[in-house]
Amino acid sequence: MDLPTLPFDRPNVLELAPKMRELQASDPVARVRTATGDEAWLVTRYEDVKALFADPRLGRSPPKPDEAARVSESALLGGASDGFDTEDTDHALLRSRLVPRFSARRMRLLRSRVESMVDELLDVLNGRTPPVDLHEALAFPLPVLVICELLGVPYEDRRYFRELSTGMADLKDNALSAGSFEKLIGYVRELVGRKRVEPGSDMLSELLTIEDGSLTDDDIAGLGAIVLFAGHETTVVRIDLGTLLLLSNPDQYAALARDPALAPAAVEEILRLGMGGGGNGGLLRYARTPLEFGGVRIAAGDAVLLAVSTANQDASAFAEPARMDIGRPQTHPHLSFGHGARYCIGAALARIELTAVFERLGARFPSLRLAVPVSELKWRSHLLTGGLAELPVVW
Repeated sequence: MDLPTLPFDRPNVLELAPKMRELQASDPVARVRTATGDEAWLVTRYEDVKALFADPRLGRSPPKPDEAARVSESALLGGASDGFDTEDTDHALLRSRLVPRFSARRMRLLRSRVESMVDELLDVLNGRTPPVDLHEALAFPLPVLVICELLGVPYEDRRYFRELSTGMADLKDNALSAGSFEKLIGYVRELVGRKRVEPGSDMLSELLTIEDGSLTDDDIAGLGAIVLFAGHETTVVRIDLGTLLLLSNPDQYAALARDPALAPAAVEEILRLGMGGGGNGGLLRYARTPLEFGGVRIAAGDAVLLAVSTANQDASAFAEPARMDIGRPQTHPHLSFGHGARYCIGAALARIELTAVFERLGARFPSLRLAVPVSELKWRSHLLTGGLAELPVVW
């Protein structure tokens, strides 16, 4: 069957693929072919994506994982997970272990530390001669500093775990992705061993205090590796894309520079419009049972892609959806952190980091602008998280 094949062509790093908009308008639950040649259902409308996020008939573990469609060769989210019979209880247990580590109290305490980190990075930036790559000067080091402090990971190891994070996010080389993931788990396992002897006030040390016998050192290393990867990679991408969106909309950047109190609202608009790794595809789920949805019959085991970035630009939910408006009324929350029981555990932390950046960047650098045209910026299309390779700026 001749099906639309992902990834679709995009005009530039800030715009949705025209094919995504076409499907959203005419075929919102469409049969497509993934980059690996398998078939899947692509869901593009806001209300549909929101509903399916919370639908218990979808999950990460299909009835027959060995026969399930894949979307990439990444070892992380590229295909199905095992554990069909225990997925719900496993997920609830995972959240029960991690949610307390991201408590409101801890986030409040971390906020002032994050703000200090941003100030220090901007002080260094201010002393440099433009053009400067803002990706390396701000977008990368801040989330790494934060996640290192939260987990208790030595910041001086950042080059090593950055290399492993890049490897495990590779969409085309399964051996590289799986091998990098194992090495990252091994790295964190070594840290866990040290923290058994010399615990700190960090997340890994806290996980070691769980005394119900349910967590081995290997379990903690696996959890730590996932948090280390997800806790910095996705925020790096959002800082880059948020800056790019603002600099591509100078009126919005100027408004934020004049009034940093607009930063929280600006962050929500950045999260809505800033396309991460799912900008040209979707988050992978599988039908756990047969279901009818959006006028189609989805068989048990079928792959379903929730096109979050496209749903976040659905005209039925957002007026002039492609336009950046940091004063936009929050009548429909964006879906960038998901919805329902699987809402992102780290959402509060990401908002703290992004708000700290965008409260300060415009105020400190009101004349900031891109050093190259948007068309020259390189998108890391080979990585799960996507993002920019660099972001050259002048002021």
